[in-house]
Amino acid sequence: MQLAMIGLGRMGANMVRRLLKAGHECVVFDLDPANVSALVDVGAVGATSMEDAVAKVGKTGAVWLMLPAAVVGPTVEKLADMMQAGGIIIDGGNSFYHDDIDRGEALAARGINYLDVGTSGGVWGLDRGYCLMIGGPVEAVKRLDAVFAALAPGLDRGAVPPVDAQSTAYLGYLHCGPTGAGHYTKMVHNGIEYGVMAAYAEGINILKAANEGKGTREVDAETTPLRHPKYYQFDIDLSEVAEVWRHGSVIGSWLLDLTAQALKADEGLTGFGGRVSDSGEGRWTLQAAIETGVPAPVLSSALFGRFSSRGESEFADRLLSAMRLAFGGHLEKPESDE
Repeated sequence: MQLAMIGLGRMGANMVRRLLKAGHECVVFDLDPANVSALVDVGAVGATSMEDAVAKVGKTGAVWLMLPAAVVGPTVEKLADMMQAGGIIIDGGNSFYHDDIDRGEALAARGINYLDVGTSGGVWGLDRGYCLMIGGPVEAVKRLDAVFAALAPGLDRGAVPPVDAQSTAYLGYLHCGPTGAGHYTKMVHNGIEYGVMAAYAEGINILKAANEGKGTREVDAETTPLRHPKYYQFDIDLSEVAEVWRHGSVIGSWLLDLTAQALKADEGLTGFGGRVSDSGEGRWTLQAAIETGVPAPVLSSALFGRFSSRGESEFADRLLSAMRLAFGGHLEKPESDE
């Protein structure tokens, strides 16, 4: 099948490579001509503009966007003016599902199909495949089934297809429902991801502190004493623990695999500053939880932890110090004394 891919960053470029390997024809465009050239070298058809990309796939063809959420809206509007009824626009990024619903309604009035495809797999997707969560009109989803099948992981090695399979979920892609359902599902997926990552990070940090009893603490009114130092005398190899947990543990996962690799490369993680970004999905997940009355304390804690990592709690922390000084005369200890 022929498909245009606009946006050739970490995800988009490898998705094109995976589609080319499966025999699909890909027309590619990116603001950086070097990204286009790299894919032309492996068999893609290059485009010099979005207009050129649409001309090459046809006004009733399929155009897949892998772009930051902030630029999807204007890009969809431009594409819609170039395309005709029957065409398909796919957003494979991490857009807010409210925007998908609005775009889908506007495009449907013009006869253009809009699909929101939550795409998970990161930089490993080229080899492992991408988990796809799809929202949009049934017929348009069916039309692109071969593309979704090529991008998805497919049947697990050595596995047998379920006899009573009623969907494609076991292959790694799923039509979740009408427009917006794909990105709603991916939104919650990423909210869960925040929580899982936070749990690993906090737990391993507790392991890191298992030798606190070997050190010395200040004896003053501002320092909580370690009551039983003898219980904290372990020098635990974090890299080795992460590795052993990968084998047979109930908390094993692909995220743990990646964690073990990172600790093995540098157990002190000296190459990282600890500022953890959030691209919106965690916030939107909590918004949905609040509006539907669903408790989500773990996911909210994980999101707020990311805010703190970027220094967003700095003023609140200074205010805490100011209050302690005001009511109790507690002097803030220099960081070197902590």
